Amino acid sequence: MRKTGPFAFAFFSIAAAFLAVQDQGAAQDKGKEAQPFRPAALESFKGKVKLDGVTVAVQAFDRDEEAATAFGKVSPYRFGVLPVLVIIRNDRPQALKLDGMRLEYHWGRNRIEATPAADVAYLVGPDKPKLPSTRPIPLPRRKKKNPLAAFEIEGRAFAAKMLGPGEEAHGFFYFQTQNRVDSKLYLTGIVEAGTNKELFYFEIPFED
Repeated sequence: MRKTGPFAFAFFSIAAAFLAVQDQGAAQDKGKEAQPFRPAALESFKGKVKLDGVTVAVQAFDRDEEAATAFGKVSPYRFGVLPVLVIIRNDRPQALKLDGMRLEYHWGRNRIEATPAADVAYLVGPDKPKLPSTRPIPLPRRKKKNPLAAFEIEGRAFAAKMLGPGEEAHGFFYFQTQNRVDSKLYLTGIVEAGTNKELFYFEIPFED
């Protein structure tokens, strides 16, 4: 049987301690993920439109301090992704279907469609792998995580499919663009559940 030398024993002890710290950090991060995001009251938003008994409010999260309230340490805007918070309230007597909503970010004559939340994590690739170390027994090294692969990106996305009378729903949509002056959010595809009649489109200017 091969004997384990003192150097190897010390190395594996350090490695075990390193992995334990990682596991502890992961557990702490997981605890943070459980904290819900609660936006401000819909009435407080300047960027909102009420039409035919439906109110839609929007806010672009292009500042780090705003992003921290929803995405923690990750600021998607730093990586070319503009998160837009959308709040919808239904004051109609009929339920609304939201699963066919389509959103576009407009500025001037330009427009861009929202990127599915599940695709945002692939917009920024992780660092290229480095060449193998020349050290005989390299210490374990934590891989750098893709910043846009954070759970909050998809976890905070708008997910409501139906909205009953008197109900309100909120969540984020993501656009690969800079936030621009005099921009608007163009929303279509809200449908009355009982009749399948599509409501008129919403064009909501962003608050300053």
